Amino acid sequence: MKYFKAFIMAVVVIVFFSGFWSGKSNITIKAERVKTSQKTLQTLYKYAPKARRMIADAYGYATFSNLGVNLVLFSAEGGKGLAHNNKTGKNIYMNMASGGVGFGLGVKDFRIIFIFENKKVFENFVNHGWEANAQADAAAKVGKDGGALNAAITVEPGIRIYKLTQNGLALQATIQGTKYWKDGDLN
Repeated sequence: MKYFKAFIMAVVVIVFFSGFWSGKSNITIKAERVKTSQKTLQTLYKYAPKARRMIADAYGYATFSNLGVNLVLFSAEGGKGLAHNNKTGKNIYMNMASGGVGFGLGVKDFRIIFIFENKKVFENFVNHGWEANAQADAAAKVGKDGGALNAAITVEPGIRIYKLTQNGLALQATIQGTKYWKDGDLN
């Protein structure tokens, strides 16, 4: 019961600090998400230069800024981002939340980049947004110091995922269910 209460508190903290209730105008929020997306892509290109060509050739991509908390047997993540359709140039603003079980301890700020090879996987992600995965992370990064090793396996063919740890200290091996959904206020 003690761990369950800690897990619930972690979820509340993530949602509170994830920007869902920021009081900013929709135009400002959209501009911030586009700026964060561009910064995320630039960081990706720095560490994985081949990703630039992959994204340019893809049907679309999505970037998310996330905060994750792992408390012994439970994990929770919350974040926001956008999916970009390379064919139409349209941005679809989205949110995400995740919960899981498995061994873990720590907090981390990270970015996820999805690359969609075709219209079917892009549309499925935007309209249905589920991803089920297993992951193992070891991250120790504060500012420009430290490093992160991330590995994720997705069950959906046609989607490549990059995960970049911005800041945090975490050790985890979890099975998670993640929901990505359209932001009803921004679209």
